[in-house]
Amino acid sequence: MNDVAQILADKLLKISAINLQPNNPFVWASGWNSPIYTDNRKTLSYPDVRSFIKVELCRMILENFPEVDAVAGVATGAIAQGALVADTLSLPYVYVRSTPKDHGLENLIEGSLKPGTRVVVIEDLISTGGSSLKAVEALRAAGCEVVGMAALFTYGFPIAEEAFKKANVKLITLSNYNAMLEAALATEYIQESDLATLREWRKDPASWTPNPQSLTD
Repeated sequence: MNDVAQILADKLLKISAINLQPNNPFVWASGWNSPIYTDNRKTLSYPDVRSFIKVELCRMILENFPEVDAVAGVATGAIAQGALVADTLSLPYVYVRSTPKDHGLENLIEGSLKPGTRVVVIEDLISTGGSSLKAVEALRAAGCEVVGMAALFTYGFPIAEEAFKKANVKLITLSNYNAMLEAALATEYIQESDLATLREWRKDPASWTPNPQSLTD
């Protein structure tokens, strides 16, 4: 297991950026039942975690995308992280809205990029990959070359892996669901008995329903 992946997973659990409730599932905005809820915006409130993420994202980008000319953050979760990375790497920065602004210039991309610019996209969380890849589409439509995407955390859904492959986007992440499970178990955040539920959910999150027995335990 990648040391950085498990270290970051541990940090996210400790600050409740990741919450696990296998016996009392959350309901996502999509309507999915889920034993996990992630809000990586919380990392911005913890200087040590924020700095760790910034440094490791920069390292990962320089190792995987040395040709990068600019950084783009995906609104809204990755706007701040993207700006921190761009500032550290002394690169131009933009962020990509989910929808165009409804007034003024109706911008979808906030900032200035020249056609042909080689861009790395920063994302805070990869679930299905839909919103992340819309940002890629917007940058490509503006004439930029998206050399890859760097994210804090991924659930590792097969649907997302297939979507990134189809869009021809290289995705690298600091941490992931498997590393998080290992960190949660090592710190006794969860018990061995919780692993089956947490692993089963990831196989088919859209259709997963909690075990009625677990809700009464």
